[in-house]
Amino acid sequence: MTMLQALRRHPLPMRTTFGHSLVLTYALPPAVLAPLLPPGPALDTYEGHGFVAIGIVSTRHLRPSPLPPALGIDAVLTGYRIFTTFPTPAGKSMRGLYILRSDTDRPALAAAGNLLTRYRYHLGRVGLTVDGDRLTATVDSRDGGADLTVTADLASRPAPLPPGSPFADPAAARRFAGPLPYTFDAEDDGIVVVKAHRSTWVPEPVAVQVSRCTFLERGPFAGTAPVLAHAFHVAGIDYGWHRGVRRAVDGSAR
Repeated sequence: MTMLQALRRHPLPMRTTFGHSLVLTYALPPAVLAPLLPPGPALDTYEGHGFVAIGIVSTRHLRPSPLPPALGIDAVLTGYRIFTTFPTPAGKSMRGLYILRSDTDRPALAAAGNLLTRYRYHLGRVGLTVDGDRLTATVDSRDGGADLTVTADLASRPAPLPPGSPFADPAAARRFAGPLPYTFDAEDDGIVVVKAHRSTWVPEPVAVQVSRCTFLERGPFAGTAPVLAHAFHVAGIDYGWHRGVRRAVDGSAR
């Protein structure tokens, strides 16, 4: 195990405030998503579907937990995650997200994120604006692999499920609203588990229009037909996460 590998285990506990968090969840066949997971985490499914979450978050005062808010930075982040489960040492399971890609407009954040995590940060033009009840997120990625344009109608809350959603009702959809309590990273023959903490979390279903989403058009998703399963929004949430803990692929302590 090299020093760099050990350094990328999320060594710093972090804190921030979410100004806005918009999460889109897309349903895809398990056969498309399962090969993208490392040994250990298993695909979290509902009625024969797997799910990818696209999160767009405006963070305020993002910083290592010991530092005061004034030393934090503001940024807009986007992330692409697969809903998964992972066994605990006690034989139960943790529900969480496995990271596929992250994007930001802050070079320092991308550099630190790729040094201290395996969240696969990319640089691009990332923006999130609110005009009345209209929230718009736009991403122009440098490699074209994660261009995104989505508009949410905040006045629509609580919105009905999108047409074609596989979820039976909003309660079922809420289980896949993200972010979940855990995030998982692969490390050689182990898994790094990062546990989050947050203030009251009451995501509201919202109507969205997605005009660009190149991530789900390329690579392993080329030729697939992702279905927008739901979209949820929250605002003004205190959020943070603990240091990463490395576990074996069966969930046991390392």
